[in-house]
Amino acid sequence: RVLLAESGGGSVQPGGSLTLSCTVSGDSGDTGNIRFVGWFRQAPGKERELVSAIGTVSGNIQKSNAAVKDRFTISQDSAKNTTYLLMNNLKIEDTAMYYCAAGRLGSWSGAQNYDYWGQGTQVTVSS
Repeated sequence: RVLLAESGGGSVQPGGSLTLSCTVSGDSGDTGNIRFVGWFRQAPGKERELVSAIGTVSGNIQKSNAAVKDRFTISQDSAKNTTYLLMNNLKIEDTAMYYCAAGRLGSWSGAQNYDYWGQGTQVTVSS
């Protein structure tokens, strides 16, 4: 069994920053097969969308959301099994539930390829 625990969400004003964390834990036989971790978000009434993903072995980064380009940065600390999402210059339209997910095979951009999901952490941007 693999567990993903997100933290770091909260309420900020436009222009503010937050850093989300996602820690992966579980049986090493399962966690060792994870090849990529992604951050998704879902706003009320909208579909879940990929924000960014990173290869756990390669370190390669995929940014699939043009709306957050140059404002959000994904990174990882392999020793801590933790992936981060640094969010700068937050905008009201960034308000959403943010989910961390991990996958083993397939395209990083497809939500269906993620095998494990966290419970989500709420990010609210308002003035």
